[in-house]
Amino acid sequence: MIVSASTVGAAGVAIGALGLFGAGIASAAPDVVGMTYGDAVSEIEDGGGTAKIAVTVGDRQDAMGDCLVTNATDAPFVRDSEGEFGHADSEVLLTLNCNRGAATATTPGASLGSPAGRDFQAKAEAAAEAAQNEQDELTQAGELPGDTEPEIPTG
Repeated sequence: MIVSASTVGAAGVAIGALGLFGAGIASAAPDVVGMTYGDAVSEIEDGGGTAKIAVTVGDRQDAMGDCLVTNATDAPFVRDSEGEFGHADSEVLLTLNCNRGAATATTPGASLGSPAGRDFQAKAEAAAEAAQNEQDELTQAGELPGDTEPEIPTG
């Protein structure tokens, strides 16, 4: 068997490329799909990661914390950190949908004629009914939301 310098050099380059790009750390993005952006960032940071926004859809970005996470993936690239190249293993890329809710004449969102719009409307109505029931129960019990116990004057 003849081993030339070019064969050894090519093998070294291939092994180096595998170490740099392919055989990196195996990790999976946390399951934050369906959460609000604010909740997803908290979950990712609690796990030691950093959330990065990759894609944003919709124009309700003024309330970014309320945008819905529709996809989360590990960062697929290598970063230069003080002369050392390494996989960006702690970064999670998020795709956000900021068109939350059902569309109205003044706000974008899912049409009430679509499954997503009908689903949102049903959930909103159920939440409003639950809040109203809770308030009714407090009122019947003689308590008002936000009330505190009255202070009894002492002597």
